[in-house]
Amino acid sequence: MGRPKTPLLSLARMASAALDIVDSDGLDGLSMRRLATVLGVQVASLYNHVKNKDQLLHEISNQIMAQVDVTGFHDGDWRTGVATWARSYRAALRAHPNMVPFLATGPARRETSLARADAVHGGLVAAGWPPRQATLIGASTKYLVIGAAMTSFARGFDDDVQVYVDRYPHLGQAHKLRAHADEIDDEAFELALLSFLDGLERQFTEVREAR
Repeated sequence: MGRPKTPLLSLARMASAALDIVDSDGLDGLSMRRLATVLGVQVASLYNHVKNKDQLLHEISNQIMAQVDVTGFHDGDWRTGVATWARSYRAALRAHPNMVPFLATGPARRETSLARADAVHGGLVAAGWPPRQATLIGASTKYLVIGAAMTSFARGFDDDVQVYVDRYPHLGQAHKLRAHADEIDDEAFELALLSFLDGLERQFTEVREAR
């Protein structure tokens, strides 16, 4: 028998193709009918692998979250663990910004997301953080990362100097921000992350002294 003209359908192949659609046209651009067309199969074939579009989005989310590194929590080094997690988390989301609103809703029952949440919480508690504080640190880090992934401070400004001249004396250089957006956004994230970690260091000292 000759090889089939269309590669065999798999959940991984479906998720990859669906992510390409979301990356180019957003969440609203993805439909099961369009995905079937892209893959060259009948719509009914897709439902042999997923129940609906929502389940497919969860599978896409698993692929994205698999890129997040939570291996930094070792030997009680919670600071390195949080920093590594936050940076890799942001990088994974920045690569697929159109998926951020879906991912922001929470891990639900996604195995990959829950495994990473478990590793983060376990790493913090093992390092000496009380469970409640570990939960708050996990939530705060997520807020920081999701916010950085969903928006760009620098790209929110117009590149026309006339918008700012005379009317906004403290924004005389604001028209230059867009041209340096990546640099500014990266440095701003690092500033926020390091300030957050420094604040946690002070809290951690109090936690140890209270014991």
